[in-house]
Amino acid sequence: MQELIDLDREECEALLRAGVAGRIAIATPTGPHIIPVNYSVVDDAIVVRTSPYSLLGSYGRDTTLAFEVDQFDYDEQRGWSVVARGRGDFVTDIDELDHIREVWAPQPWVGGSRTLYLRLRWTELSGRRVGAGWDALSRMPARRSL
Repeated sequence: MQELIDLDREECEALLRAGVAGRIAIATPTGPHIIPVNYSVVDDAIVVRTSPYSLLGSYGRDTTLAFEVDQFDYDEQRGWSVVARGRGDFVTDIDELDHIREVWAPQPWVGGSRTLYLRLRWTELSGRRVGAGWDALSRMPARRSL
């Protein structure tokens, strides 16, 4: 049986910044949805590109969102998870968009027009790791490098 360890804020942020894809949880009039996304981190915010008519485009502004990124090693029975929570907003200011593109422009994996930039500025950041004695960041099978 593995030990469950709470991650400190610095480790949560390092794992979040190194990740490639995660999920956004959003409440809609038809109930909650979990949407897989690839993302970037700019300053203290997660940024995704979406369509104005998607669930995120329709319901993501001015609402509390949750974002999760995680990795698991099933053979070793260990892994980690980081959750960021905060309000979503759409980035429309040209200077802010230029800043996002300069720092780390999100590149959608799926086709179609993804012209809307949704930003989640986290107010809460938490995480857990299953298993002691290993470095989650160095064991990431897929890791973003800038």
